[in-house]
Amino acid sequence: MNLITAAKSQIDELINKAYEKVRTSGSVPESTLLVSPDKLSGSVEIPRDTSHGDYAATHAMAAAKPLKMPPRDIANLLTENIDLTDSYFSSFSIAGPGFINFVLAESWYAEVLNTAESMGENYGSSAIGEGKRAMVEFVSANPTGPMTIGNARGGALGDILASVLEKAGYDVWREFLLNDTGNQVDLFGRSIDARYMQLCLGEENYEFPDDGYHGDDIKELAQKLYDQEGDKLSTISASERIQKFIDFGLPINIAKIKEHLIRYGIHFDEWFSEKKMHDSGYVASTIEVLDKAGLLYEKDGALWLKNTELGGEKDEVLKKSNGFYTYYATDIAYHRNKLERGFDIAVDIWGADHHGHARRLMATMTSTQMSEALGLDGKRLHFLLMQMVRIVRNGEPIKVSKRTGKALTLSDLLDEISADACRFFFNARPDSHLEFDLDLAVRQDSENPVYYVQYAHARINSLIKNLEEEGFTPNKLSGINPNLLNTDSERDLIKQISMLPEEVEIAAREFDTSRINKYVIELAARFHKFYSACRIKGEERDLLNARLKLAELTKQVIKNSLDILKVTAPEKM
Repeated sequence: MNLITAAKSQIDELINKAYEKVRTSGSVPESTLLVSPDKLSGSVEIPRDTSHGDYAATHAMAAAKPLKMPPRDIANLLTENIDLTDSYFSSFSIAGPGFINFVLAESWYAEVLNTAESMGENYGSSAIGEGKRAMVEFVSANPTGPMTIGNARGGALGDILASVLEKAGYDVWREFLLNDTGNQVDLFGRSIDARYMQLCLGEENYEFPDDGYHGDDIKELAQKLYDQEGDKLSTISASERIQKFIDFGLPINIAKIKEHLIRYGIHFDEWFSEKKMHDSGYVASTIEVLDKAGLLYEKDGALWLKNTELGGEKDEVLKKSNGFYTYYATDIAYHRNKLERGFDIAVDIWGADHHGHARRLMATMTSTQMSEALGLDGKRLHFLLMQMVRIVRNGEPIKVSKRTGKALTLSDLLDEISADACRFFFNARPDSHLEFDLDLAVRQDSENPVYYVQYAHARINSLIKNLEEEGFTPNKLSGINPNLLNTDSERDLIKQISMLPEEVEIAAREFDTSRINKYVIELAARFHKFYSACRIKGEERDLLNARLKLAELTKQVIKNSLDILKVTAPEKM
């Protein structure tokens, strides 16, 4: 249950009940009543400064024009008729040009605690997804080499978004698109081939492709083949040899990607093969559908999409003059496939180096003409663009691994810092450039946000264990008096606990997973403030039990938040 939404809805209801009384009381001129709306609308927000009220409603100001009255006059009439009996609120007041401020009652704070206790590990869950099917496609790293730092960030963002959507009530599917065909895969095979032939003939006797993959991983694959086969593959045709090398190397690389992602806490429901989509004829059939819909034209022997008519920046080649389909054609087919599988929402997490392509494809796939041609609603597709990452140590950017001396990869990063730190840091500000400070990620102090939050969880656990040794264990709420939790720091902590369902819902609606980071950091901060201001050990029994219960519920909500991020909640540190 979202008690933030419940409180806002109740304010709207209280104001409109008061408005109905105003309309029937004779306190408004008849000429005004003739043009007055049946119901007042307005926003209800939590103000930054809650010293005058926990919620502020704008209904009186919004009604000024239709009622042809000053907002404060309307606010006065409304507040004369508001009845707070059995509501979440203890009082109200008028402020500024006509805001109506409401102060929360003890019953609301008690209900927050009861909800958190009754829902336990499910607290924060929402039903706004209504069981709809959502796909999140992310990472989709090129299997021709190890995963980059950009892939690492995309992995955290995609997996946490999937987790948020699950918490919000969606049936979520995680998918990795395997780019296991095309020019890059062919170049991968030719690169292994060149290294293999250099082993057979000598490095100086076989030329390496200018655009080939120069990494040590290519040399290692060639060496494995040479160890297994000797030089006998050198006698077969180059095309046959290259295909053998592709068939040998790709499964090895894909297995490594899966291994590193599992280490990172990521599991996919499907590894979707681009090659199988081509081999089945699905790409070709998709292009035929577009051709029949009149969206294609031929030029210089190639087949072009009329993308400018669909809202794109330029027309796109879908089939080259040599008969090969382009990446753009493959992406259209793949996203058609997503929609045909019946997902209500399909989200792509795209890297910084794909911004231009993603922007053009989004215009293509969400256009009315494309939806009509495919018979599918392209508005179900969403493209999220993440920004670049810069890894720094001692204030200086680093691009290579200390261990290998090569480009820094996800595996290298996980050798240096925990998956917890990786996921938490990468999930911060996804739409901004990120400076990932390796020194900060391993610091054990309040400057490190991961440590700060995890320490709050461990601190509460230690408190509970220490008090258990003295004979105090957290009671059920039915056995304590929550009204004793009435100081500012206690109520601020309860308010923050109440926010988790709201943050989950907003994060799911806006695809902004960084809200969960901010939420749990603030929850930890409010707990530390409460713990400093409100003594627990040594207090009178009833107050001790109430504060101990608040601490225990805070621990549960911290864990629930970290679970969404797939970050561990340690019992001790």
